Amino acid sequence: MSAVLFIISAPSGSGKSTLVHELRSLVPHIDFSVSYTTRPPRGSEQDGHEYHFISREQFERMIDAGAFLEHAEVFGHYYGTHRCYLDEAAKHGNDLLLDIDVQGARQVREKIPEAVSIFVLPPNREILERRLRSRSRAEKVVSEEVILRRLRTATSEIVHYREYGYILVNDLLEQAVEELKAIVLTERWKMTGKTSSADVAQLTATAERCRQQNSVDRVQKVLASFGNPAASAG
Repeated sequence: MSAVLFIISAPSGSGKSTLVHELRSLVPHIDFSVSYTTRPPRGSEQDGHEYHFISREQFERMIDAGAFLEHAEVFGHYYGTHRCYLDEAAKHGNDLLLDIDVQGARQVREKIPEAVSIFVLPPNREILERRLRSRSRAEKVVSEEVILRRLRTATSEIVHYREYGYILVNDLLEQAVEELKAIVLTERWKMTGKTSSADVAQLTATAERCRQQNSVDRVQKVLASFGNPAASAG
């Protein structure tokens, strides 16, 4: 099986982690990269599960050694994807899913332009704020400034949807999971070159509805709830 590299990005609180978890339970032969970070664990996070938690000194040594496929510094902490995940997926003929931010996605696309990129948007600002507050309570973060900072960051990040091939609006979880599954299976099928079937045609139709150029109406509704930051960003 030919391997496909998938990139998925989203503002914090968009439900991306839940989507990825559901996808991995439904679609076989897809590896997932666990990013490295220098920030401390939050809430119930465990080393090797949500992230590999390492020191800043370790991270910088890995940068110098060229260990990362991509890396970035966000709010004073490093985040990066180790090259070994790409090598391992290729060795076993599996697809690879990268859960990375817009900075990292840009770096990966420069190196691997054929990567399939997916951007997840929240339904609107009100729901995103509700999710962020719920997450902050779970992480025992009570600082209003932290919550507002995450909202500001989300507002600045959503304008980057234009850099991605597919757009998911995570309103109804079950529907968003089916759309993500359709994207992954459609792109996988394209790599095989096999003859189409009724099942593939249905998956392809679902995936095509999520193409950026076919998602304009849904995206504009989301942007409007944020005060249309795309317009102010030019």
